[in-house]
Amino acid sequence: MSSSQVPDRAAVAAEITPPWSRRRRRSPWQRAGNSSVPYLLVLPVLAAIGAVLAYPLYKLVVISFQKYGLFELIRRHGTWVGLDNYRSVLGDGVFWRTLERTVVFTIANVGLTMLLGTLIALLLVRVSSLVRVLLTVGLVLVWSMPVVVAVQVWYWMTNYQNGVLNYFLTEVHLGDYFQHDWYATNFSKLAMVTALIVWGAIPFVTITVYAGLAQVPSELVEAAEIDGAGPLRVFRDVTFPVLKPILLILTSLSIIWDFGVFAQPWLLVTASGWNASNYLMGVYVYIEGYAHSDFGRGAAISLLMLLIVALLSVFYVRQMVKTEEAG
Repeated sequence: MSSSQVPDRAAVAAEITPPWSRRRRRSPWQRAGNSSVPYLLVLPVLAAIGAVLAYPLYKLVVISFQKYGLFELIRRHGTWVGLDNYRSVLGDGVFWRTLERTVVFTIANVGLTMLLGTLIALLLVRVSSLVRVLLTVGLVLVWSMPVVVAVQVWYWMTNYQNGVLNYFLTEVHLGDYFQHDWYATNFSKLAMVTALIVWGAIPFVTITVYAGLAQVPSELVEAAEIDGAGPLRVFRDVTFPVLKPILLILTSLSIIWDFGVFAQPWLLVTASGWNASNYLMGVYVYIEGYAHSDFGRGAAISLLMLLIVALLSVFYVRQMVKTEEAG
């Protein structure tokens, strides 16, 4: 056979290669790599968030370095005082006592919310379908209730004159609670606020944990029960390791929300019930900034709170990343 009759190997390969397996030319987008695609997809959302938050945050930072009261508000121009507002806040014992009180308040809220929410989620797994549906509907109703409505319902329940709580406790002979004022002391005020916040936060935790329980392999639970493990040991050795990422994320979110809570405490206790001995950080910022018309000092406290919440958010984001990597 002459050399002219020998078929070209490249031509033969092209003929026998199926069209769908032939290598297509990559576009410039593909040649640049796909590593930038997620960032480009998120860019519009980041731009929208930046447009909404960037200017207010910038003004907050600027005002925190200024003397900015009612006179400056009318003039729309503050007097530059440098770090004086921060020195005033950090040197004020009320700030540190309020921060300490808020930390304890947050720990109590988050602890009760996570404990009760997890227990109710475990209960949902064991009850019948009808009871599960009824409980879920009740949880969703509580969760979807507007804050103002929830506060009014709670205030009516705990009203010292005709509140249903006082009537119930008296009728079941747990004591004489006739016209008992649940807001008479600083401790009882914060206890009522804690009860309200926990009541409203339990549904989110319960529904999320219940969804996480669906990921627990039933085979492992049955094997542990066959080996003689009790409910506590099954939860510790089988259920908790699966729920751990979810519980960490829920705890982080609850800390962030409860640390800066404002609406429920302010509406439930009302303005006349707050003083320097029972402030929470959210209320403290409002009192200093608006009630005392010291917007510079209020802005400084707000930025310090923002710094604390940002540090907590870092932990939350890390847990989210770890969960994504584990998944």
